[in-house]
Amino acid sequence: MLTVAIVVVHVIVSLLLLLLVLLHSGRGGGLSDMLGGGVGSAAAGSTVMERNLDRITVVVAIVFSFSTVLLALRLQK
Repeated sequence: MLTVAIVVVHVIVSLLLLLLVLLHSGRGGGLSDMLGGGVGSAAAGSTVMERNLDRITVVVAIVFSFSTVLLALRLQK
C-alpha cells in the first residue's frame, strides 16, 4: 500500500518537474517571453518570476530525488 502511494507521488512529481523544466527560458524564450518579457528583460537579468520558478523547480527536483530513493529501497526487498 505504501509503495503504491510512493509511485503515485513519484508520477505526479515527474510530470510537474517536466512542466517546470519546459517553462524555463532557453537562449531566447520560455516563461519570460511568453508573458511579455522581451530583450529588455533579458538584458536586465532574472525577474522575480524566473527566480521563483527556479526555486520551485529545485524543490520539486529534491522531492523527485527522495521519491526515487524511497522507491528503490521499497522495491529492493
